[in-house]
Amino acid sequence: MTTPRKRPRASARTTAVAAATLTALSAALGAAAAYDNDAHHATRDAVLAAVDDGVPGITLTAHDLHGPWSTTAGVADLRTGQPRTPADRYRVGSITKTFVATVVLQLAAEQRLTLDDPVDRWLPGVLHGNGNDGRLITVRQLLNHTSGLHDYTQDPDFARAHLTEPGFREHRYDTHAPPDLVTIALRHEPAFPPGDDWSYSNTNYVVAGMVIEAVTGRPYDAEVRARIIEPLHLTATSVPGTRTGIPRPSARAYSKLSETSTTGPTHDVTRFNPSIAGAAGEMISNSTDLNRFYTALLGGKLLPPEQLKAMKTTVPVNAPTDDARYGLGLIARELSCGVRIWGHAGGIYGSLTEAATTPDGTHTVAFNLNGDWTGDTGAILEAEFCGTED
Repeated sequence: MTTPRKRPRASARTTAVAAATLTALSAALGAAAAYDNDAHHATRDAVLAAVDDGVPGITLTAHDLHGPWSTTAGVADLRTGQPRTPADRYRVGSITKTFVATVVLQLAAEQRLTLDDPVDRWLPGVLHGNGNDGRLITVRQLLNHTSGLHDYTQDPDFARAHLTEPGFREHRYDTHAPPDLVTIALRHEPAFPPGDDWSYSNTNYVVAGMVIEAVTGRPYDAEVRARIIEPLHLTATSVPGTRTGIPRPSARAYSKLSETSTTGPTHDVTRFNPSIAGAAGEMISNSTDLNRFYTALLGGKLLPPEQLKAMKTTVPVNAPTDDARYGLGLIARELSCGVRIWGHAGGIYGSLTEAATTPDGTHTVAFNLNGDWTGDTGAILEAEFCGTED
């Protein structure tokens, strides 16, 4: 559920991660070397730097004209020292949004809805109160975060109950129905009139998932499976619903359970009920599957040209941290070397993920950090697309 504004930057090694034994860490780095080749030196260095900054472990797979390449560093389990592997499955957080937007655009291509339909056409009366009005918000505005809807995860009571200790410990297995998450958002006035500005809101994609169900008569997860996961043979990708675990192989997930602190106790947050994110961020995948998905998407295998063009029509992101622009469930970034990449970031308890590809889909990378408080993901992207030796 992490926004593109919240990619963590490098910081000092935390005391909890430093407590992992040098023996275990050395074993993990040695395991990573078995998957390395002589290229991608800059990427490997950036991955190792992130672990040195305190990330428990990282798994990364890239694919370019030379074929696939993987590297890992750090540990999957701070207790046992088990290393991460290229096959690890992990929670992808807001990368779920690209899958959801793809389904909506497929429905548009089938003329079952239009992007300019008001949300009220499909969910009559659902978005109302405190200045919110579903008659004025379009499907397109949900997908590019220009609806003005408040982000339910930013509600103070919700954040206190679910995003910090002891709230997480008490509520980690609660089930959240999509209408209940929307109700939390509607306690707040909109950030701006629909279409007037940009503000990242997980509420938008919870509503988009509800629109998919209204149009098709099936839950959004069934449509994601039938339209994307199964046709692309994404065997490591799943929509867990209320299932609390992660299929193996996988790493443990760690968090400080703090919005501001990178120190203090490290909590194992591997198991929780992902309905707290729903269509905004509940999915599980691995790096190979994410690369295959974004290659197919940008390569025109999932959407007709008109809908892919709509997906890549971007609006400015009001954030000073990078040059990102937001399309329909897709982020465009200009890197320091002039390369443009398309993809999405994803953050959820104990997991930070990035997936990106060049515009033609021929060079992709996906990687995951199994800690959510440190690690310069931007530096890894820069290294892969700007510093890789060909």
